[in-house]
Amino acid sequence: MSLKPETRDKLMGVSTATLCTALFKRGLRNQFIQDVRPLKFKGRNMVGEAFTLRYIPAREDLNPITVFQDRAHPQRKAVEDCPPGAVMVIDSRKDARAASAGSILVTRLMVRGVAGIVTDGGFRDSPEIAELEIGAYHNRPSAPTNLTLHQAIEINGPIGCGDVAVFPGDVMVGDGEGVFVIPAGIADEVADEAVEMTAFEDFVTEEVQKGRSILGLYPPTDPQAKNDFEVWRKKKGR
Repeated sequence: MSLKPETRDKLMGVSTATLCTALFKRGLRNQFIQDVRPLKFKGRNMVGEAFTLRYIPAREDLNPITVFQDRAHPQRKAVEDCPPGAVMVIDSRKDARAASAGSILVTRLMVRGVAGIVTDGGFRDSPEIAELEIGAYHNRPSAPTNLTLHQAIEINGPIGCGDVAVFPGDVMVGDGEGVFVIPAGIADEVADEAVEMTAFEDFVTEEVQKGRSILGLYPPTDPQAKNDFEVWRKKKGR
């Protein structure tokens, strides 16, 4: 199932907080990746289907620096295979003591049209990555090469990232707060609901800024609140 352009556009304009509520209504409580934040939020959401890479603890006899001479090395191959528009998601076992990737690999992803990269570990060259035109999310900066602690082992299989299960093709949404995972099969309906929720929350914000009480307004238990919202929507074209 591929991400529809219209669904991508809708998810570009909603927050991870709103998505958390939409998924909570469906019984999904653990979709916000923990302890992962943007290096530098560019003011626009990162949206794309997950393309995953999994690390395991490095074993020294199998993980010398010479492994990078192999063109089929999983980390290098993943960078070259990640589809344009996708988000590379790395399972670094929540260990930021060694880097998940550096600026050269992330630059390559950017040039190839990848929408973003997420790791529950860290990036080296993080100041340079922060200035690139690609969504980038990590736990914290990390200078040592990934080989010192991480061994790339599997491409595009199910992973855990920041205590959240991520399956290939899941829809990743990153904003200024962090990264959210939407199961692929419900991405369209969740995007529709999130757009509706965002419109209502924008209406509520305007009313609260005018001095209106939240009681009866948020949630809209007062029928007048619903009537006022419909008037607001027509006026705003939303």
